[in-house]
Amino acid sequence: MAILKKISGPPPDAKQSTTKVKTKAKQRYLKRKKERKKTKGKAPVRKGADTDVQVESDDEEAVEEDVEPSDEPDNSPAVAEDETPSSKARKAKKRRKTEAEAPDDDEPMLVDDVVPEAQVPPPPEEKTTSPVALPSFPLPSLPNAPSKLALARQGLDPALLDAEIVDPNTSLTIPSDGEVDGGTYLSQKTRKRLKELGIEELFAVQTALLPFLLGDASQRRLYLPYNPPRDVCASAPTGSGKTLAYVLPIIETLSTRIVTRLRALIVLPTRDLVSQVRETFEAVGKGSGLKIATATGQHSFAHEQAQLVTDKTSKLKGGSSQVDILICTPGRLIDHLNETPNFTLQHLRFLVVDEADRLLAQSFQDWLAQVLAATRPPVHPTSGYELSQEGNLVNLGKTSLCSDAVAPAFLHTFSIPDIPCSITERKEPSCQKLLFSATLTRDPGKLAALDLRQPKYFIVQGGKASKGDDDGILAVGLEKFTMPDKLSEQYVVCSGSQKPLVLFYLIVTHNVRNALIFTKSAESTTRLVRLFTFFEQARAQEDPNAQPIVARSYSSDLSTSERRSILDKFRSQDIQILVCSDLISRGIDISHVSHVVSYDAPVDMRKYVHRVGRTARAGRSGDAWTLVEEQEARYFKSMMKDAEHLDSIKRMKVDSKSLELYTKHYELALEQLRSAYER
Repeated sequence: MAILKKISGPPPDAKQSTTKVKTKAKQRYLKRKKERKKTKGKAPVRKGADTDVQVESDDEEAVEEDVEPSDEPDNSPAVAEDETPSSKARKAKKRRKTEAEAPDDDEPMLVDDVVPEAQVPPPPEEKTTSPVALPSFPLPSLPNAPSKLALARQGLDPALLDAEIVDPNTSLTIPSDGEVDGGTYLSQKTRKRLKELGIEELFAVQTALLPFLLGDASQRRLYLPYNPPRDVCASAPTGSGKTLAYVLPIIETLSTRIVTRLRALIVLPTRDLVSQVRETFEAVGKGSGLKIATATGQHSFAHEQAQLVTDKTSKLKGGSSQVDILICTPGRLIDHLNETPNFTLQHLRFLVVDEADRLLAQSFQDWLAQVLAATRPPVHPTSGYELSQEGNLVNLGKTSLCSDAVAPAFLHTFSIPDIPCSITERKEPSCQKLLFSATLTRDPGKLAALDLRQPKYFIVQGGKASKGDDDGILAVGLEKFTMPDKLSEQYVVCSGSQKPLVLFYLIVTHNVRNALIFTKSAESTTRLVRLFTFFEQARAQEDPNAQPIVARSYSSDLSTSERRSILDKFRSQDIQILVCSDLISRGIDISHVSHVVSYDAPVDMRKYVHRVGRTARAGRSGDAWTLVEEQEARYFKSMMKDAEHLDSIKRMKVDSKSLELYTKHYELALEQLRSAYER
């Protein structure tokens, strides 16, 4: 390490100059150092600020001995010449440490402390920290909407992905004579009966279901404890023959029965639909010997009990029944399950839920859970026998297995205890559930409540959708409603005050006869019929040659006998217009209905589908009008657009000049109606 010499001369600010004198020891050290350098080679010399000062380097670890200048003579002892460099180094290191711990401000600057200006690094700049701004976040935005295919798959029953998409134009001609059934799987007797009723061919939903329900001969048996049948869910447009699709398999399967048991149960939402379905069963099953009954509450409860069961005094585990087929409403069915002795559903072979979407949406005392529980054996079985204290097997009286004719699935619950045999093994119920609707629900929660067994779905859907492709999944997952092919749909936007006048204009100018006019309530039905009656009277006074139009109301305010009488007159065309509530919008089949008018716009698409489905049935043509008030127009169009049906319905415009021809008659009718309600 280089030995640095002090700069000669006092600092500029010193008051008195001082002279630095080298000691003898210093001179001897420098002399020896020069001699060593001569032998080892000269080291590079650096020039400092003063040219008189030389900077020498030494390979050994030695440091210059600082001696403060003094005016006194040098009386210090001489350094021994044999002093080793290592000892000098230790002393120098100790001095450096002392100087570092206690620096002297007056100490002169060493040569090595003077650094050329070019080599002096610039002083570090002070960093001025500016205030940091808050981090910026992106503006909120809506996420990308999922695709229709993703929406269709959400919560979808896996069995729906395997649904059979049926073309609505599919049909099958029924052969008249011979043993060949022509692919209908119907017996010769049934085919002959259909010919007598004027039914020449099967529609789409019938051609799909009959092979599935009747194709396998082993599936026609009344009891299938070891190979229970699969359940069926069918969705088809109104008027496509859904009723006949389940009537024919039931008649074919039950016609082989020997003992009368309740083997087919059909649940419907209204009494009128119950009466209509019973007429279909009686017409198709004529000569089969099957006994058919209804339970709707139209008759007394005791009267219905006498028709359903043979014995109400004894308690029979297998029950007793006087009917093979029962058609009922859910409320009355629950009453008989809870209150009628020996009324049981353990022998059921078919459970049909027609208009399933409406029935599943209404509780009716939780009817579905009770009915399904009645078709299964109890969770906690009870034996028909007990052991006495002596160890003998004692019969419990009228709970004998031989006299009860218990269904196979229920045998193990009344068997002899601790005796394994074919009777004691558990068996599956033979009940097959059939669900039908024009707007069958896709709600997974409601479908799960049905406890379907390997369900098979049939969907009558127009277009190119087929099983397995994306269009087929969309048709299944998203509710797409299919309308009859020959249905013409139109809507009229008008003000609420002019709506009755627009209705009368349509009836007169378009010659609307054999029509159903739907309103939102029974009260609206009665009021509209009275207003139309006054309108016809005013029009007849001005034009005596005008043919009068007869209109009647049909609502829940009328008794069952009155509704039946009005329907009979409408079918015979003694009544040209039937003003009704949505009571008649589901299932009722009146063949000659050619026009449907929604006086009050439907609040949802399902209701619209069922209303317009009363016409254009079974391949016939029909017209449907909807009167939409101005404040309802936006919602109505949105509803049609969501159902992808807006392009199929046309807007009809009625100008004020056309209405002026009937304004006078309407004002007279309105005045008479006002007077009638003031009385």
